[in-house]
Amino acid sequence: MTGAEPTTAAPDTSRSAELYRSALGLLPGGVNSPVRAMRSIGRDPIFIASGRGAIITDVDGNDYIDWVSSWGPLILGHAHPAIITAVSDAAQRGTTFGAPTEAEVTLAAQVARRLPSVEMIRMTSSGTEATMSAIRLARAVTGREKILKFAGAYHGHVDGLLADAGSGLATQGIPASPGVPASTTKATVIAAWNDPQTVQAVTERHDLAAILLEPVPANMGVVPPEPDFLALLRRQADDHDALLIFDEVISGFRVARGGAQELYGIFPDLTIMGKIVGGGLPAAAYGGRLELMERIAPAGDVYQAGTLSGNPLAVAAALATLERLSDDAYAQLAATTEKLAVGLQDAGSGAGCAIEVQSVPGLLTVFFSARPVCDYEAAKMCDSEAYGAWCRALLARGVYPPASQFEAWFPSLAHTDAQIDRTIEVAGEAFAELEPR
Repeated sequence: MTGAEPTTAAPDTSRSAELYRSALGLLPGGVNSPVRAMRSIGRDPIFIASGRGAIITDVDGNDYIDWVSSWGPLILGHAHPAIITAVSDAAQRGTTFGAPTEAEVTLAAQVARRLPSVEMIRMTSSGTEATMSAIRLARAVTGREKILKFAGAYHGHVDGLLADAGSGLATQGIPASPGVPASTTKATVIAAWNDPQTVQAVTERHDLAAILLEPVPANMGVVPPEPDFLALLRRQADDHDALLIFDEVISGFRVARGGAQELYGIFPDLTIMGKIVGGGLPAAAYGGRLELMERIAPAGDVYQAGTLSGNPLAVAAALATLERLSDDAYAQLAATTEKLAVGLQDAGSGAGCAIEVQSVPGLLTVFFSARPVCDYEAAKMCDSEAYGAWCRALLARGVYPPASQFEAWFPSLAHTDAQIDRTIEVAGEAFAELEPR
């Protein structure tokens, strides 16, 4: 101790900081969705004013190369002219009708042409709503209640799916949030991802209504399925008269034209869609074979409804987006992802950092781990403090990464080679700043 008076950091007078201070008294945590708060990387949120292409600009005028892409919907980038035109034209005709429109039928046909397992869809306003509805349908079809989900997977904030694993390898779910009754998670069984033995044991022991999964988990970071794991899930569902439900809210229309089911050649009974299916506006859907979907009211007896389902603005944005997702577009997206993934891995390794970059076309995660990440337990072992420090260094240099070790990066068709190169350069500088751990 020197006896000197302690120094205090000068207050942040930026517009973002001012807005955050105001928001804290008006919004829980100052945000409308938790990850936006950036608490897991040890800083306050950045308030965004605008975006164009792969660049977002904050309220203080700072530009960032955006690798979040609004968490996936913006596969064409921000403010794509075709999307703006489509939404504007639709708005001129009316923002909502609460009645059928021709465009809804056109979008359903587009989805059915792209997703191999889908013949009929029902639109909703959010992925959470679509997941809830798909589970209700599975329970009605099978006459059973239990759902198998995987540790680390996120399927929206449905009460029954906000469940943590207990002490065993495959256990009854326990509530993961206050306000979730134990009775709602009692019918949720949780297994480890990429663990065939546990899956086989669960399907033998429980009468399952459905096996629910992200075919490419992206909410524990990107953790692709091991070879034959999806095929095993398909067989186990068939052998035990359960439905296989793919949550393709993230992977749908992103990892391939027909989603992960096309990429891996494994086809579910029901598919949950979101993000890209709204073209950047709030929309989601679920779909499957006719004999399943015709159980939904008013065709059948399983009730589900929504005032803004099939909203004309979201449908217009979705159609304009899907129209531009050609085979050439997916080849470009795959090349962008590969260049970024290889560059980040090389930059980290060159700086002596223990990282693993895991990717599929359109998605990647930089894990601060010395070995590949195959499940949620391995993801939780990553060095999240180092990830946070690295992210803060990226943001200081104008690159906007996901503010969590457990979220995916979302390359888009708007990202240029120059922006990829700049990101890799900045990443190398940020890796070099980290203290050896």
